Amino acid sequence: MGFSGWSAEAVEFFQGLQADNSKGYWSARKAFYEASVREPMAQLLGELSGEFGPGRISRPYRDMRFRAGQSPYKTEIYATLDRGGYVRFAADGLTAALGYYMMTPGQLERYRRAVSDQAGGARLAAVAERLRAEGLEVGGGQTLKSAPRGYPADHPRIELLRCKGLICWRHWPAGPWLYTAEAKDRVAGVLRAAAPLQHWLDQEVGPDPRA
Repeated sequence: MGFSGWSAEAVEFFQGLQADNSKGYWSARKAFYEASVREPMAQLLGELSGEFGPGRISRPYRDMRFRAGQSPYKTEIYATLDRGGYVRFAADGLTAALGYYMMTPGQLERYRRAVSDQAGGARLAAVAERLRAEGLEVGGGQTLKSAPRGYPADHPRIELLRCKGLICWRHWPAGPWLYTAEAKDRVAGVLRAAAPLQHWLDQEVGPDPRA
């Protein structure tokens, strides 16, 4: 059976989990989660894998060893694709993203050098401008409040230099389209549009060899 979206009941499941993040709520609905939340994500990843690589789904449980006082269950399901993609489904809708969410110190050093370089930085700025013109968001998961050390505050690409990671994403509030295969088309569209940004990062920054 192919991917056909998530149901309205799956949205309601996460709404309920936000209101009652307890073992009782989770245990009573675990079978529903597996069949109607996790399984559609697995089907989606399977259909995307040929173009974007295999995917891995997050665990639904938080690691409470380091999260004292927080809720034990994640109020979202998300997955990563081997070629850089990210998909998230929750009560507030669907998100698709691509890029380097958080860079290591070594990656960040290479990233800033490349952004500062006239040719490489200009290419990235042009990609970001085009993606924003298409209605996508481009930015960092975390950003510095000022210029990084060693770079001028009036650098022409200071916005990009301040990023500690760089991603392109789009979020869609839940709606009737979410309950159909159109959800896959929207995710794939973002990943295809953002591919030049991913290519720039892979070429200019690359993975951390120590990771």
